[in-house]
Amino acid sequence: MYKYRVVATIVEIRGKDGCSYGHKVGDSFEFSQYMPGGLCQFAYDSLRSAVAALLYGGNFPWAQNSEVTTWACPDPENTVIFELRRFPAE
Repeated sequence: MYKYRVVATIVEIRGKDGCSYGHKVGDSFEFSQYMPGGLCQFAYDSLRSAVAALLYGGNFPWAQNSEVTTWACPDPENTVIFELRRFPAE
């Protein structure tokens, strides 16, 4: 199983129209071996590589803290910004 769990929380939505899928700031999604229910497929596709790295203990060389990073969905008009936070598996 995974060494960690990852929670993606929406911290910002850029653009005047908001998320077309209906996500709101504060929405959270926990990642494990399956796609979290209720998460937009496009956001999931954007997040999954970063989440996989965090789930297996990887880090990003540009991040000062390997337990948290931010990632964005691919919508150029109304971009949803996620904070990805890693926690030890329980």
